[in-house]
Order: sequence, then structure tokens, then C-alpha cells
Amino acid sequence: MWNVECGMRIVMLLIKIQYKMNDFFYKKLDAYKIAKEFTIYVYSLVKIFPAYEQYGLCDQLRRAAVSVPSNIAEGMGRMAPKERVHFLEISYASIIEVLCQLDISQTIGYITEEDLANAEEIAGRLTKVMSGLRKSLIDKIQN
Repeated sequence: MWNVECGMRIVMLLIKIQYKMNDFFYKKLDAYKIAKEFTIYVYSLVKIFPAYEQYGLCDQLRRAAVSVPSNIAEGMGRMAPKERVHFLEISYASIIEVLCQLDISQTIGYITEEDLANAEEIAGRLTKVMSGLRKSLIDKIQN
């Protein structure tokens, strides 16, 4: 016999099935995987900074770096393609922020030219993949 309680059980079951099916799909995106690699690389670099920078440049670098994969994940958690694009754009801005701060860090002598070049290489791969993802989302918006 159908009643409200039975209906609620069905709804809850469907929600559980939906979560299982998606299984946090952002983790499967190349953009997320490379963003995570970028963040881990930045975290490895700030370990060699002087102790007096831990609450200055290091803190800012860590926040900006971790926002890259975080915004990709948050954006993919949104339903509307426009919102997903918006969060990709925020993520892109954070990549540029990190690269700027690493450029300054290299100029000051905290990291080497090679360290900076490695970060730029990862960022280049990441922005290329993000650009493709952004384009596919914009195509969905326009259709």
C-alpha cells in the first residue's frame, strides 16, 4: 500500500543510487588530477622557504594552490553548466596567482629557475585541459 513513508523511502533510495552512480566524478577528471598534482608540487616547494615566510608568502601560496582543485571539484558539483564554467574560471585565476607568487619567490631566491619551470609546465598542462573542459561546457550552454 502506498503512503508518504513508503514514498520517502523510495526517494531516499534513489538519492543513494544517484550518489553511488556519480561516485564523486570530479575525481575522474584529468583537470582535477593535474590540479591536485600542481597543488602537491607547490606544497613541496614551500617546505624549503625560510621560516619567517610561513605566515606570509607560504600561507598565501598554499591557499591559492589548494583553491585550484577545490574550485574544480566545487564547480563540477553544480548542476548548471554556467556555474561549472564560473568555478573553472576561478580555478584558472588561482593558477595565475600561484605562478605570480612563484615567480616572485624565484626572483627572491627561495626557489630555483628549474622549480619555477616545473610549476609552469604543470600549469600549462592543466590550463590546456581546463580550456577543453570549459569549451565543452560552453557548447552545452549554447545548445
